[in-house]
Amino acid sequence: MGMLGLANLAKADDLRHNPLLARPPQMAAKAKYVIHIFANGGASQLDTFDPKPLLEKYAGQKLPKHLKTERETGGAFPSPFKFKKYGQCGMDISEIFSHLGPHADDMCVIRSMHTNVPNHEPSLMMMNCGDAILSRPSMGSWINYGLGSECDNLPGFIAMCPGGMPIKGSANWRSSFLPGIFQGTHIDTKHESVEKLIANIRNDRVKNIAQRAQLDLLQEFNHQHLLDRNDESELRSRIHNYELAYKMQMEATDAFDISREPLHIREMYGSSVQCRQLLIARRLIERGVRFIQLYHGDGQPWDHHDEIETGHRKLAQESSQGIGALLTDLKQRGLLDETLIVWGGEFGRTPTVELPKPGANAGKANGRDHNNHGFTVWMAGGGVKGGTIYGATDEFGFEAIENKVHIHDLHATILKLMGLDHEELTFRYSGRDFRLTDIEGHVLNDLIA
Repeated sequence: MGMLGLANLAKADDLRHNPLLARPPQMAAKAKYVIHIFANGGASQLDTFDPKPLLEKYAGQKLPKHLKTERETGGAFPSPFKFKKYGQCGMDISEIFSHLGPHADDMCVIRSMHTNVPNHEPSLMMMNCGDAILSRPSMGSWINYGLGSECDNLPGFIAMCPGGMPIKGSANWRSSFLPGIFQGTHIDTKHESVEKLIANIRNDRVKNIAQRAQLDLLQEFNHQHLLDRNDESELRSRIHNYELAYKMQMEATDAFDISREPLHIREMYGSSVQCRQLLIARRLIERGVRFIQLYHGDGQPWDHHDEIETGHRKLAQESSQGIGALLTDLKQRGLLDETLIVWGGEFGRTPTVELPKPGANAGKANGRDHNNHGFTVWMAGGGVKGGTIYGATDEFGFEAIENKVHIHDLHATILKLMGLDHEELTFRYSGRDFRLTDIEGHVLNDLIA
């Protein structure tokens, strides 16, 4: 019994020295890794995975239903895209995401998502951090806090966003009051060479052996500094980050260099920036990175208040092939069962056309406004029940009416798939225990295989 107690103390000491040390889940886990593909700006459910043919009947006319929209909208706006049924489940998928058709029986499409408000900033925070206003740790930070990382030489949480940052910037992958070591590492994937992707990835002035000796000496000073300051968590995180930065010089050069992939694999994924991100994500999963978030472009790329046919088609062309390739690739390598794929934006869009306004929409009436009352998120792999269509919006695709799913419910379900209890995964801060789902959230057991 004494030896058992000593082992627990040794484990606690290991965790204190390395907070990212891998540890067992709280319950039986279905998945070990997450790839969150963020359709930044709010993709339209009506033009992707939730067809509403009744809109054709009312095209250009006022709908016989009051819509609680952010701004005044016009008549019904049928989707300009054709839908087709795929798989044994008969899942409806838009022509712009045809590469996902062969994977319909692996996908679980939630058509009844809803969130609190129809504005980008609070909705991104809600989707990523579980709170629309206050500073809270992101989902990737919570998962790494709960499980640690299986990779010593790369961050446990990586956020890839090309050409800049989304609205609210690094707040989307922050650790907030969790130790800083759990914060996501941002990579600007508009660059292709590793030297540009990751600043200071190489040290051309000092050889590896000398650099290692310098770092060892610095770490001795740092740890003495830490002991003199009562093992302060923020200081410990900073020291660990310096060590991790050195290790990344060795590992990241390989992980982010997709030229090392066979030509047929690169061609399978495609050549767009988003497709390149998806291939990098698979390489990171193979190396044990726990949580990877992929933003599709900068700004608000799916935020088509006008020209939705041109805009959505273009963005889907940049991502559909790569997402299909990722699902194929993971399955062929035996990784899909332990990797949870999540796709979706911060909200959806209206079934009616957005009316032109001075200084907006370029004077055109061919786009959709924000809609927080009903939208779509889909998941695949990682223990979800494939070939499932869960929930429904009304006959016009505006409001979730059947098996409604809030962001807190989605988070609770993702955590359970990772072997974490959303009510037990807590952190004591400012006098109370906080969690990703705050005081809400229900696990969607019907979506778990």
